Amino acid sequence: MDALTGFRLSKDEFFRESHQSPLPHIIQQLFTGLRYYDPNPDLVFTLPVTDADGSVVQIGTTDGNTRMYRRAATVRFSVQGQEVELTLFDTGHPGWFLPFRDATSGKTTYGAGRYLDLEPAEHDQVTIDFNYAYNPFCAYDDAYSCPLPPSENWLSVPIEAGELTFPGT
Repeated sequence: MDALTGFRLSKDEFFRESHQSPLPHIIQQLFTGLRYYDPNPDLVFTLPVTDADGSVVQIGTTDGNTRMYRRAATVRFSVQGQEVELTLFDTGHPGWFLPFRDATSGKTTYGAGRYLDLEPAEHDQVTIDFNYAYNPFCAYDDAYSCPLPPSENWLSVPIEAGELTFPGT
């Protein structure tokens, strides 16, 4: 079993079995697994990072509130022939937070966007593997408050990798 398959199976088990699952209990009892795009090796990038200005940004949430994040770094790369730039955020925890929207948002993926949690690599690089892109907990239950990707992380190209829309959302 490869790492991505193991990650997905482990996540399904958490959603089905854990008391901390974001699924309401009645749905948790009927849960058979999340849906994903097939793995796409073309959407895995090892990129140099550029330090961001460190400014603090207020990011809106699904419940109408805001959260504060610090711009930690940016990455630039080409996807489907289009040059894009994304901002990586510091949340006060190890690693970086990458909230993003793309051309699949609201169609085949959660409309409010998806997330990636990233670990800096050696030599000022980061690997962004969109196959690990996941829906925030608010995609499963409106009781959760989730940060919305800021417009600087809205991509006009489709990122056909990672988690698909959860049925019923």
